[in-house]
Amino acid sequence: MSGFEKSKRMELPREVVVGHDALDEAPEVCKHLGLQDSGILVCDETTRSIAGDKVKDLLEDVGFDIDMVTIKTADGDTVNTVSSLATEGKAGFALGVGGGQPIDIAKAASFNIGIPFLSVPTAASHDGIVSSRASITMDGVKKSLDAHTPLGVIADTGIISQSPHRLLAAGCGDIISNLTAVKDWKLAQRLRNEDYSSYAATLSEMVAKILIENASHIRPGLEESSWTVVKGLVSSGVSMSIAGSSRPASGSEHKFSHALDMICEKPALHGEQCGLGTIMMMYLHGGDWESIKEALWIIGAPTTAKAAGLSNEDVINALVKAHEIKPERYTILGYKGMTTDAAERLAKTTMVI
Repeated sequence: MSGFEKSKRMELPREVVVGHDALDEAPEVCKHLGLQDSGILVCDETTRSIAGDKVKDLLEDVGFDIDMVTIKTADGDTVNTVSSLATEGKAGFALGVGGGQPIDIAKAASFNIGIPFLSVPTAASHDGIVSSRASITMDGVKKSLDAHTPLGVIADTGIISQSPHRLLAAGCGDIISNLTAVKDWKLAQRLRNEDYSSYAATLSEMVAKILIENASHIRPGLEESSWTVVKGLVSSGVSMSIAGSSRPASGSEHKFSHALDMICEKPALHGEQCGLGTIMMMYLHGGDWESIKEALWIIGAPTTAKAAGLSNEDVINALVKAHEIKPERYTILGYKGMTTDAAERLAKTTMVI
């Protein structure tokens, strides 16, 4: 009889600080993690004034040498530029200060040159603040690239609560989408014998269900709302680390969102699109799509194409093309996808269009 030979590697954040004035703990976190004296901080024009300058000053006050890079977009050229600047400056670590793009750039660049990365979100719009994936535009197409899980996360709920409520609501959509992602994962296990982690799946589902139960408490400008959402995003990221992939938090609803990104000249926010996708994909799974739609509405996230600024045609076309995104990932959409008539019927039945 052969012995047990299964093994698994998990990459988890070592330090997570969430709460009021969490930004002030940046020096202590960096020292506790044993980071080198030099680092590179990535932000954009908006997040520089919100938190970037303060983080730089806090770290330099205790002896760190921090180079700041202000970016305009999250594309391959920017990743290469930041990677080169970090190498030339002999940066021992990188910080991404922002909502999405600065974190993705810092994450991708640090991964490319093999240095640790710290995530400092100024908004809670998606689980990328903790995940090991970076959303980068390559040759005009947005792609999800391999990266590494942040070594540390510093989420100041005072700052995050002052960001537009639309961003927080989008983060809720990304968390709630875990429900259909896990259903897709279970389906892939049953039909394709795909590796499946019950621990990761349970955590992912639990986070989404807790958020739905507390939907009425997610309010604009309320710091406790930011606290709830950030903890959910962190837990969602941990579930992906346990799984070793984005499976617990990315399924057919994310394929739909990525298809919209390719089709639309001006897509909605990632979490908003995932929320719409979750409503429709849960219907296909035969689940309680109505409660998902109600929770998103209570939170203030769009539950129709019109509310998200999308056309009916874009939603239908995205449903038809969604199965082509990451085709190796099996979901309820199968390998052949939906016909135009079926897509239109689905969107109308769930009142997305």
